[in-house]
Amino acid sequence: MNVAHLTSSLVRIESENPPGKTADVVEFIGEFLDSLGVKYRIISHPGGRDNLITTDPDPQILLCGHVDVVPAIPDGWTHDPYGGEIADGYVWGRGATDMKGGCAALLVAYQDIIESGGEPKAQFAFVCDEETGGPYGIRSLLEKNLLLPRECLIAEPTPPMNPAVGQKGIYRIDLSFRGEPGHSSLYPVVGKSAVMAAFDLLGYLREIHAHSFPIDEDLQPLVEEAARAFHEIFGIEGGYEIATRVMFNPGRIEGGEKANIVAEQCRMELDIRVPWGCLLDDLRKSIADHAPDAEIREMDAAEPSLTPPDSRLVQTICREVERVYGRAMPLIQWAASDAKYLRAAGFDAVEYGPGELPTLHGVDERVSVEQLERAVDVYRGVIRKYSG
Repeated sequence: MNVAHLTSSLVRIESENPPGKTADVVEFIGEFLDSLGVKYRIISHPGGRDNLITTDPDPQILLCGHVDVVPAIPDGWTHDPYGGEIADGYVWGRGATDMKGGCAALLVAYQDIIESGGEPKAQFAFVCDEETGGPYGIRSLLEKNLLLPRECLIAEPTPPMNPAVGQKGIYRIDLSFRGEPGHSSLYPVVGKSAVMAAFDLLGYLREIHAHSFPIDEDLQPLVEEAARAFHEIFGIEGGYEIATRVMFNPGRIEGGEKANIVAEQCRMELDIRVPWGCLLDDLRKSIADHAPDAEIREMDAAEPSLTPPDSRLVQTICREVERVYGRAMPLIQWAASDAKYLRAAGFDAVEYGPGELPTLHGVDERVSVEQLERAVDVYRGVIRKYSG
């Protein structure tokens, strides 16, 4: 099966998260591996949250991907988000870029090596819930010691010539503010508004965002490349600031009881991206100090992480990307992924994969067939290098 048709087949198997059921897509990948004679194990969790890891001995590199996708409302799509149509040089549908195209390219590269008589020394890990923080996926596999530290290639979508060797930290929290109710006609003299307490915290985060954190000299070229790629891909200035400042998003706010009552309660889900130079513990404390009446529940927290650009893994991937594209330059990422958990567990991890990044999580998500085929070429080269 060629990489475009395999991507199409994966897209047609719905695996939205939530709810997070990946059993069907994992079963399909298992059947593909069966056809190659590859041994594997499925690790299941309630709700059909299935992961798959291969179990052949002596792997020299881990090849990783997630098979869950964000939900898709079909309104406005040119093609059915779960049709997996191949048209106009693209495979269309939810997950084509993030990241079933990358998973398909890994599998086809592995298949090509086997069919040419090679013996790839690589382990696969396909996980169920990267989109919701990995508690049943990569984090569970690591906690159970089912994956041992080694060099890891994650097929997350990246710019074609830019392996992602590091990423900003993350601090994702759920805050429950408590106020003192009163009659609205007397506020702010009487009462304490939980809604205004949330608003005040956002004002403080605006102040933090205005500050650009200095970065070490060895990170400077990675940040500059990220800014260049960000402008080239999204057509937006400010990529350098995105990489070096605290970015924050109050993704959900709900609170208050009635317009004429000073709000007694307010809840806010807050996503914060942490740059190098900003210590997570300091940020954690400052937020708690500026939200003294809030109960804060941490949903995800990680410092910025980096795989050294001079490491064997980065150098190997860059050489293969340069062979295929004529240029390769690593960068640091503005988003986050399972790489942060792998690095924290002792893995050298690099992300590199096919995708149309402006369509990621959006309407008309798609991946070009050319990018898929070139990713297969890069992956074949990397796997062969690690297979001796």
